Amino acid sequence: MAAHIGRRLRKGAATTAVAAAAVAALSASQAPGATVDDQGRQSTGDATSAPDTAADDSATGNSPYYTDLPPLNSPNPSPSAGSGDAGDQRAGEAGIPATVLDAYKQAEATLREKKPGCNLPWQLLAAIGKVESGQARGGRVTADGTTVTPILGPQLDGNGFALIRDTDNGAYDGNRMYDQAVGPMQFIPSTWDWAGRDGNGDGRKDPNNIYDAALAAGHYLCRFDWDLSQQGDLRKAILSYNNSTDYLNTVLSWLEFYRRGTHEIPDGTGALPVDRSDDTARPGVTPSAPGTTPPARPGKPSGSRPSPSPAAPGNGGSPSTPPVTPPPATPPTPTDTVHHLEDAGTGTLTAMAGHTFAERVSTRAETEAGKAVAKVRIRFTLVGDTDTTFTGGETVATVTTDASGVAVAPALQAGERTGAFAVQAAVVGRSVKGVPYRATVTARAADALALAGEKEPTCVAGGEFAEPVQVKATYRGEAAGKVAVTATLVTSADDPAENDKGPYFKDADGKAVRSLTGLRTDADGQLTLPKLYADDTAGTFLLRLTTTGGATLDVKLTVEPAAAPSPDPDPSTDPAPSTDPSTEPSTDPSETPAA
Repeated sequence: MAAHIGRRLRKGAATTAVAAAAVAALSASQAPGATVDDQGRQSTGDATSAPDTAADDSATGNSPYYTDLPPLNSPNPSPSAGSGDAGDQRAGEAGIPATVLDAYKQAEATLREKKPGCNLPWQLLAAIGKVESGQARGGRVTADGTTVTPILGPQLDGNGFALIRDTDNGAYDGNRMYDQAVGPMQFIPSTWDWAGRDGNGDGRKDPNNIYDAALAAGHYLCRFDWDLSQQGDLRKAILSYNNSTDYLNTVLSWLEFYRRGTHEIPDGTGALPVDRSDDTARPGVTPSAPGTTPPARPGKPSGSRPSPSPAAPGNGGSPSTPPVTPPPATPPTPTDTVHHLEDAGTGTLTAMAGHTFAERVSTRAETEAGKAVAKVRIRFTLVGDTDTTFTGGETVATVTTDASGVAVAPALQAGERTGAFAVQAAVVGRSVKGVPYRATVTARAADALALAGEKEPTCVAGGEFAEPVQVKATYRGEAAGKVAVTATLVTSADDPAENDKGPYFKDADGKAVRSLTGLRTDADGQLTLPKLYADDTAGTFLLRLTTTGGATLDVKLTVEPAAAPSPDPDPSTDPAPSTDPSTEPSTDPSETPAA
């Protein structure tokens, strides 16, 4: 026991030094103006405090995490660097199991395409994966990335942890009373419900699969349009995963370590962490691994009957069993007091395809007496055949009610699919009647069309117009991109019927057509029509362009007569024959030449 305690004390001293050095290096290199206190905790002028979020609003529910820190030296020491145990430790800690490493890099590649402005480095996923589960327990995963055995955090029952009552009926964590963090990236079920992703293409979103979990973690860290190449946004993203300054510093230490170099190792051979954040407060307790039941905390019954006490003086040595005091009743949480939800004044939810909804869904949590309930998680879910999302690309968002009991959902971003859908508001962890909100996406529209260029199109009968017709569509003065346009050669300004003569377009088979549908403006609201041709009819014609939204433009087309061909010579207009005798053959016999 003495040796064990001594080892823990030496490790604690070493890791404290490592934390100070690693975080100091990171703050010096990435956060101008940052300072580091004597415990190695980084602080900056604008990012010292954690965001004001409830414990159960983080990805993990602020569950325990591994506090082991990386070696102080670089994972890629020079050949002249020290060797022995220190070198072995550096090499072991820098190694990431092959499947786990592949999952991190695939997630980075996907996010680079889906959310390029986030600048998510795979090393950040590796740092979080190290702190949350020791890289899926050293890479104990199957070929498809699923953990060999489930990785579960302790139940979040309010005893030393956040209090999060069951939200998934035990579907992910097997616990129907309280939630537990699940999988190699330690998502709580209510967060996985909206953040989960299919990272390995098997059609499932499994928090126990490292490919799915790594991709979900990447989306989670990028969900607020944060740019993780910026120190302030990086800190916010990490703190949103687990709202703890110590957690932030631990992740930053591993991030810096992995940025300096790492390498692939076989699955199942990764170094296993030892110390966990919920163990350090109880000296002498053997650290527990995720998925095991943590040791009982002081004041918390272990669930087993106490051992009989030693014989008390005067009782003849007979053992006596003291009465078991039942644990105090758990006080009701704000969620327990919610009786119903009410609309908090949400306006009409209508937006044009591709645009942001001006109104945001607002819901109020109330008791049976109608009093506001603060600090209650409200889940907003998009329901129906729609590609609309909340800002950040999610279809589910969870927001905590404020002091007035109101939760305001993130802004809705309309997709391209038009029609009606619903936003369903519900209380997380409580079965009370939700509030549905009807929303509608209308087709893209333009309220004005203008001809690009000053010259009206002109052509010769039987020819083709040299320049194509170009127009620009706008909506409220802004370019109207991807707006549907119909082009029709009409009979006249007063008669919208399709003309049967004059200019025409050609279809795919080269046949004349005088009406085109399915045309769309580009992202800048501009449209270039197909080439126009003219038949043999000269005159002035109208090309009418109309858009969704009512914009109309008549373009005048002029067809000039073809030039008259040169006429054939007319015999009646030939000059009279010459009467000059000298030019006429002689008919006088006397002038006939002699033979």
